Amino acid sequence: MRRSYKFLLRPTSKQAAALAACLEDHRQIYNAALEHRRTAYAKAGVSIRYGDQSAELKHIRGDDPDGQGRWSFSSQQATLRRLDKAFRAFFDRVKAGCTPGFPRFKGRGWFDTVEWPKDGDGCRWDSQPEHPAATFVRLQGIGHIRVNQHRAVRGRVKTISVKREGRRWYVVLSCDDVPAESLPPTGAVAGIDMGVASLVTTSDGAHVANPRRLAATADRLATAQRDLARKKRGSKRRRKVVARVAALHAKVRRQRLDHAHKAALALVRDYDMIVHEELRIANLTRSASGTIEAPGRNVAAKAGLNRSILDAGWGGVPDDPVA
Repeated sequence: MRRSYKFLLRPTSKQAAALAACLEDHRQIYNAALEHRRTAYAKAGVSIRYGDQSAELKHIRGDDPDGQGRWSFSSQQATLRRLDKAFRAFFDRVKAGCTPGFPRFKGRGWFDTVEWPKDGDGCRWDSQPEHPAATFVRLQGIGHIRVNQHRAVRGRVKTISVKREGRRWYVVLSCDDVPAESLPPTGAVAGIDMGVASLVTTSDGAHVANPRRLAATADRLATAQRDLARKKRGSKRRRKVVARVAALHAKVRRQRLDHAHKAALALVRDYDMIVHEELRIANLTRSASGTIEAPGRNVAAKAGLNRSILDAGWGGVPDDPVA
């Protein structure tokens, strides 16, 4: 079984700057590779593949040893494969008759993950096993970064990714050969209904409370957003307030996801079979404002219901399986 583990990193200020530079250089590789594909097809009708661009990495690194040459060759290949995957998904949507969505350039703040495809190739998990009280991950060009490891890692570490979320840095491990743990059978069967007053109601009358995380943070969030509206675009103060708003939203997301995982685990332990309704959350939370010609009714009430549904986080656990 494959499983992912996500841990908070504790980089020094120098390491945090190096991590930001690593993300920026990988973003530039992604954008340059995308421009290469677009220009080649527009000017000469030639389709550039991943193999063509991967072969050019050696020359790019050789011409810029203090820039692109600092980072792992394998991680840069992974970034090119990420672009190739985006193009394959684009052509699959075209063939299926869906809205294509051509791959886009990544602006600042829209490229927050770098992957190392193999543990030991430009990266090393638990790089200082002799340390008595801490875990470290080593990344080429950055060094040994302390990890806040809150649980044991099982299985064989296959890939290592670093992700930036606001001001925080995380390491994500993808592990193979993780032993599956079977829970003792209970013989119980239940149907569950998702709701807003109660997050979950089971067929035998049990309820799981809805903590309403966004509502609990609404006052602080409203204050931060008012401050943001008063700040001049591009100013240093505005960037600070943007970071504060993002941190509040990130905290709400983490709290909501933590509660969803714990509630799901409790249900799985109590019941052998769980039957649930198929909810299309995007349809349920669609705006009721309508158009100028056909305005909607009870728009404010529907907007409040939409906010409550999204705050409940019905789809949180399937969308984010990271342990």
